[in-house]
Amino acid sequence: MKKTKFLITIGILLIILLAACAAPPTEEMERAQDAVARAENNANAVRYASNTLVRARDALGRMQIEADARRYDAARNHAAEAIALAERAIDEGSIAAIRARDEANALLSSLATPLSETTSALNAGREINLNLDFTSLFAELDTARRMYNEANQFLQANNPENAVAMGHNVRSSLSGINTALNNAVLEASRK
Repeated sequence: MKKTKFLITIGILLIILLAACAAPPTEEMERAQDAVARAENNANAVRYASNTLVRARDALGRMQIEADARRYDAARNHAAEAIALAERAIDEGSIAAIRARDEANALLSSLATPLSETTSALNAGREINLNLDFTSLFAELDTARRMYNEANQFLQANNPENAVAMGHNVRSSLSGINTALNNAVLEASRK
């Protein structure tokens, strides 16, 4: 009789233990969903770490598939993967945003002196009557200044990609103006 009670007790304990193990990892799944939602709502993660964010969403989807199929250990593993990837997307996004802002700052800082030098060179060219269309070149210089100001506005609005693109346009415009000036100086020196 004692042996039967003991076996029944052991059986009940095993059933309780198996039932506890067979429960879905609800807490882990909720944390995974929260982590991915945080990453999806993080502008830098969306902008700069979209591949990692896609992988986090995929892990979340696999987690749900495994939970629905009652493969709870696999669901738990995918939940942990989704959390790690979501946090990684946020970190990557933050680092990339800082890098993009630094790049834009460096580019725009490097353009202030060439803008001033090109203005001085155009004025000097006009003073010595170089054979150039100064109206057109000064209009192009004004456009370059406007683009430079717009680039700074993009940077202030936390849009470093457009600031960099606009900065490259400014550099290209200044290069064209300076090439025209150099060619006119060479032509004048041959006379």
